[in-house]
Parts: sequence; structure tokens; C-alpha cells
Amino acid sequence: MAPTATAPAAALPTPASTAAPGPSAIGNAALEQDLSPWGMFQSADLVVKAVIIGLALASLITWTVWLAKSFELRAARSAVRRDLRILNGSATFAQAHEQLRDGDGPVSNLMQAAAQEIRLSSNLRAEGLKERIALQLERIEMAVSRKISRGTGVLATIGSTAPFVGLFGTVWGIMNSFIGISNAHTTNLAVVAPGIAQALLATAFGLVAAIPAVMIYNVLARQTAHYRAYLGDASAGIMRLVSRDLDRAKMPMAQAAE
Repeated sequence: MAPTATAPAAALPTPASTAAPGPSAIGNAALEQDLSPWGMFQSADLVVKAVIIGLALASLITWTVWLAKSFELRAARSAVRRDLRILNGSATFAQAHEQLRDGDGPVSNLMQAAAQEIRLSSNLRAEGLKERIALQLERIEMAVSRKISRGTGVLATIGSTAPFVGLFGTVWGIMNSFIGISNAHTTNLAVVAPGIAQALLATAFGLVAAIPAVMIYNVLARQTAHYRAYLGDASAGIMRLVSRDLDRAKMPMAQAAE
């Protein structure tokens, strides 16, 4: 009997490849990261997080100073304008002093300083009285101006330094991104993009902190200049009343200032 032919054995399935994932797999994994601002903040480096938190606090300080100084300047200008109307409506120094001596505003302080100098100069000649009063009023104006400007310097500091602080966070984050590229042995944009986005977030926060600080500082500087102009008008009004009374030869002005 003829031998039977044996069929060739079926080819066995080869095992699946165990090679390392390609760049596309790495890119898909990178794309799965949360690229929202909060997600980028959570994934950022510790230094970048510290920079962002510092800039957020600086922005909070900016808006707090704006609210506080806006209310303070509005109230101060309203009080000075009210006292200016009293000065402009008074015919003599004694009349203005009678209405303003019990106040606690800057114009009342100016009036009390002028009255004090008049009392101290009651036994002196009148030629130097106006000069001495003017010196007193000038010193008070400078003190009030310094007080009303307190707190605005921090806005100038934030406006000038916040962009550089944000830039520092960006440079640090980009350095870490390049280190990650070197470790991953790939230049796939999906791998590079999240780290660069996290780094640029620091610059964005720096601009968010700096731009309002500069704008608010300029606004408060203009309002402070207007307030100083009102104080100058008040000093000029007091000097006008003093000069008017002196020209009327009312030398017993010390009695009017009591």
C-alpha cells in the first residue's frame, strides 16, 4: 500500500511584538493631560507654582489698594471741597476760623495752624506774619500729601516687577520642558506642548498682575494730584483772608483766632 502524504503543518501564530511604544503613543498620552489653566497649574513645577501664587497675591493686593484708596480719596476730596466753599464764602479770617476750627479735616488743620501762628505773633510786627503762615501751611500740605499717597508705591513695584517675575517662571518651566524632551528621546510636539504651556502660564499671570497695577497707579496718581490742588487752593484761600485782614489794619487778629 502506498504511503499517505502528510499535509504540511499549519504555521503557528507568532507572538505579538513587545517593542517600545512609538511616538504616536507617547503623543496620545501627552494629549490626555488637562490643559486648562487649573490643570496646567497642578501639573507645573514647584517653582512655577510658587511664581504663579506670588503673582496672584500681588494682583489681589493691587485690587485691594485700589478699592481702599479710591474710597479714601473720594471722601477726602469731598471734605476739602466742602471746606473750600466755606473759605470762599468768608469775608474775614475770623469768620472762616469760627466755622472750621472744630473740624478734623486737612483744611481745619491748615486753619488752626494759621490761627496758632497769629496768636504766637501777636506781639510781633506784621511784616513777617504772612511768610511764617505760608511756611506752616506748606509743611502741613506736604504731610497730608504723604499720608494720602501711602500705599500707592506698592502698585508701582508690582507693575514694574511682575512681568519679570512671570518671565522667570516661564524660563524655569521651559528649562524643565527641554529636560523632559531629552529624557523622552522624542521631539513630538504633543510631548513638548504641555510643558511649554505650563511655563507660559507664569508669564500670563505676570501680565495679569502688572497691567492693572500700572493703570490703577496712574489713576490714583491723577486723583492724588487733584487732591493736592484742592489743598493748595485752601492754603491760598487762608492766605488771602489773612492778607485781607492785615490790609484792613485789623491787627488784633489774635483775638479773632482765639
